Amino acid sequence: MPLARELLIGGRDVPAVSGRTALDVDPYTGEVYATVAAAGPEDVARAVGAAEAASAGWAALAPFARRAVFLRAADLLDARAEQVAEVMAHEAGGTRPWAFFNVALAANVLREAAAAVTAPRGEVLSAQEEGVLGLAVREPLGVVAAFAPWNAPVILGVRAVAAPLAAGNTVVVKPSEDAPIACGLLVADVLREAGLPDGVVNVVTNAREDAAVVAQALVGDPRVRAVNFTGSTRVGRVVGELAARHLKPALLELGGKNAVIVLGDADVDHAVDAVAFSVFMNSGQICMSADRVLVHESLAEEFTQKFVEKAAALRAGDPAHPRTVVGPLVSAAAAQRVAALVQDAVAEGARVLIGGEPEGAVHPATVLAGVPKDAELYHAEVFGPVCVLETFADDHTAIMLANDTDNGLTCGIITENATHGLAVARRVHTGIVHINDQCVADEPHAPFGGVKASGYGRFGGRWGIEAFSNTRWVTLATEHAHYPF
Repeated sequence: MPLARELLIGGRDVPAVSGRTALDVDPYTGEVYATVAAAGPEDVARAVGAAEAASAGWAALAPFARRAVFLRAADLLDARAEQVAEVMAHEAGGTRPWAFFNVALAANVLREAAAAVTAPRGEVLSAQEEGVLGLAVREPLGVVAAFAPWNAPVILGVRAVAAPLAAGNTVVVKPSEDAPIACGLLVADVLREAGLPDGVVNVVTNAREDAAVVAQALVGDPRVRAVNFTGSTRVGRVVGELAARHLKPALLELGGKNAVIVLGDADVDHAVDAVAFSVFMNSGQICMSADRVLVHESLAEEFTQKFVEKAAALRAGDPAHPRTVVGPLVSAAAAQRVAALVQDAVAEGARVLIGGEPEGAVHPATVLAGVPKDAELYHAEVFGPVCVLETFADDHTAIMLANDTDNGLTCGIITENATHGLAVARRVHTGIVHINDQCVADEPHAPFGGVKASGYGRFGGRWGIEAFSNTRWVTLATEHAHYPF
């Protein structure tokens, strides 16, 4: 019997006004895992109203009381690891190691949010007039609209709400249609159990065909004061344009076309292991996943042989199996999209070093070489277990190849020479770069975000608090001023 979940509005589980529901389908089995309420604009209005009603009380709650909610939620989430693994497998095909990683990192995001609640905010300013004290004070914005994606559902579901809540805002979450429980309702369940007051977090799930109208209603509601969105560049552009039309700040963390650069002074075995992780973790469905592997020509033969052998040994299939690395993509349609990118590249002259045809939602680990610029794969974010190998002769060429994309999220540079790695890193145009490591990494206290078409704004640490708060200038005169008339 499928699970059945309703909307969360004002601390209550309620059906959509229309009574409609949407199906939540298991990508590996094709069976219905759950049904969720299918919200419409009237439900969005109810949720925003509940968030607005709760706003003043949450902002006024003692900081230590707010911090305690986050710390309890972190411990509760840690205790739900098995439940998270089950939900992620059924909703998005997530493997058990990926689910446990989601739990661990998301719990630490909550702990970082707890620390941020009582961190110093604001500055004392120099004043022009004698006897005047100037202050720059950070205050909550009010209601924040949050869009949470399916691919790292618990991490990104928590991240969508943690910094806004820590800054004293309330939130309305629109989770992905592909994982409405894991990236929305489950996160809210944990926060409710931890003692979050009613209405501080509200969740509106929706049917896929209603996504645009629900998003428009949420961003366009005048009571919503800011937006955060994590997802594809295509949809992010729409959300960003809509927010700008309503003069609302938006934090957009969008797609990547990420590279790992293997310099000539790299340890090949370390490089193979690091690159395999960056390409195939969560079947390549991470915004930081490596689509491109750039290898110095002096190491190319050895690296290619060892990397292809490692890719061939990765277990693919059932996400519930403890040794599965390449689980199903989020849907059979997603696997077909990836296969079409590979087929187009081959038609344009690329060589398949290892790969095969998808079975249902499972696409095998695939490595290509010789992909020309005319192929769509050269430019498009794959979001699947596929990478392209390219070689280079010098640093200039490696940097040129790494920067030959509209995106700029993250990059890995494998080298045993930190000075060499730093020199290359300074010339790569990404929001994140890791020297002597691959490109998939996230820490809750670090600034996370990209440049160019990978978005703008930063989650993480004080940067997240700044993104979801407003700076006010306040002056206090300790003596009467003198006026010219």
